[in-house]
Order: sequence, then C-alpha cells, then structure tokens
Amino acid sequence: MRVLSFDDAQGVATRLRAELARAIIGQQSVIHEILIVFFAGGHCLLRGVPGLAKTLLIKSLAQAVHLKFNRIQFTPDLMPSDIIGTEVIEEDRGTGRREIRFIPGPVFANVILADEINRTPPKTQAALLEAMQEYQITVNGVRYELGRPLFVLATQNPIEQEGTYPLPEAQLDRFMFNVVIEYPTAAEEHRILASTTVDEEPVITPVATAEEIESLRHLVRDIPAASNVIDYALRIVRASRPSGDGADAAPKAVRQWVRWGAGPRAGQALILGAKARALLDGRSVAALEDVRAVALPVLRHRILVNFQAEADGVTAEQVVGDLLDAVAPV
Repeated sequence: MRVLSFDDAQGVATRLRAELARAIIGQQSVIHEILIVFFAGGHCLLRGVPGLAKTLLIKSLAQAVHLKFNRIQFTPDLMPSDIIGTEVIEEDRGTGRREIRFIPGPVFANVILADEINRTPPKTQAALLEAMQEYQITVNGVRYELGRPLFVLATQNPIEQEGTYPLPEAQLDRFMFNVVIEYPTAAEEHRILASTTVDEEPVITPVATAEEIESLRHLVRDIPAASNVIDYALRIVRASRPSGDGADAAPKAVRQWVRWGAGPRAGQALILGAKARALLDGRSVAALEDVRAVALPVLRHRILVNFQAEADGVTAEQVVGDLLDAVAPV
C-alpha cells in the first residue's frame, strides 16, 4: 500500500472536492460532512427530500476515486439475498456433475448507495450490518471478504412515513454521521436549472485510487488528539445519558427530554470525525472546535427523545444544541 504524506493527503482532498463541485451545485456543508465520514472510514445516513442530488453526489464520489459503485433501491419486497448474494446449483453438461456456486450481490462494491433504506423490512436492513461493521458477509456458514475501502451511504425520505420500517437503534449506531440535506438557495437553484436542462453533462475525472483512500484513512487515525480533546468528546457523550453512572453531569434538557443517550461508539465517531475534519482543513492536530463541529451529525440519530419531548415539540437536534451549550470545552 502506498503511504501518503500529510501533503499528499491534502492534495487528494482538494482534488476530490474540486471534482465533486463540477457535478454538485451548492451543498458545500453536506459534501464536507460526507468527505469527513469517507476519510474516517465510516458510513453515512443522509436524510433529505427527493430531488436534492443525493444519488448524483454519491455516484460522483465513486467516479472521482475510481471505485466500484452499486446502487440498491430498497423496497418492501427486497430480500437479504438480493443484497449479499445467493448460491445456485450449476450442472456440468459434459460430466453431469453438480456444484454450488456463490453469485455475489451488489454489496460487493466499494461505494454503496442504499436508497430509501427505511422502505425495506428489518430482516433485509440487517443484511447490511455485518458488511458495514465486519467488512464481510456470511452465507450458509461461509464467509466472504468484502473489498476495501467500503463506504455505505444510506438515504431516507423524511416526508413519506407510510409503508416504512424505522431503522433499529443497533443499525442506526453503525452510521458514523446522520447528515441532513436542505433545499438549495435561490442562486444555487437558478444554477441547477440552467446547468441541468442543456445537452451537456459534467465529466468526473478520477483523482485518487482505492489504495490511496485506504492509506488516507490510516493517516486520519494517526492524527494526534490531545488529552483535553478526548476528554471533551467523553464529557459530551456521557452528559447525553439521563441515567446511569455519570448522569449527574447531564444538563436539564437531557434529564427532561432524553430516553436513551449515546453509547461509546458515539465517542469514537466524535474523535475520528474531529481528526478527519482537521485533515480536510489542512491541520495536523485535532482540536476542540473539530469535536464540537461534528457533534450534531454524530449525535442526532443516537439520542432518543422521550414522549415528553415529542409532546413539547422538542427534537433531538435541539437537545444536542442544549447539550453543547452545557458542556463547555476545557
């Protein structure tokens, strides 16, 4: 594997952002957060209404890094074998001998778009769990390794909730970030209308290899985080819990509106996200402001509000805001 220097990694990040900007108009904060997850080696849940270029964004990312891209459209009748693959019996016409052959599913790719993941039953949703966490799938007791890098971006439509299956907490926790994509500004939407209604499509040029991305992911983990940065992430996560050891540090908003707080994986996501953000910004050390900047996408899907919060119209995002106001960096 080619070992990237910090300057090499900076060059990859700069070129990658430039290529994505050729296809995606606006949405700079969304692109920034997705690249943080991509460089940190995590997976991303993207929430937004239809027509905001979610599919185009992830497809362009795969093209810019010359990675294998697969899109899975989740539907109520989708089966686990439609994702991970299936075994078939083949017969040799010459000898009559039969043998079992495994046909890989669309999960055997580097970049996977799980479109409208909440439209399929939990049994099929769970088919992604092993792939996302262990980089492998198991069929009839046989393990099949998945290629690296592996980046799963799942989308959810926040409008239509009929006929959907909410993701279980165990799978939500596998996503490093929960990113919300908003409507474009008037100026951005004008550019979108002008550029997408002509007979010309932007050409995405590969600017990095899979090997370079894997090396970059190792480099992110080598970025140092001082003890006070780790302590800040720890205090944020522990203060999100309304009960248990350390619950006395929880602010009023958490004690009043939170049913379950974030687990240890949230702390890992805060630190890795802070390191990847520092690299993207050209800094060789993770800082307190990096932890604070990634706290919302890390925590918004890991903090479960209670009935009182729903009755009061309080969202998880508001609780995270109160939490960050209460837990000051030291």
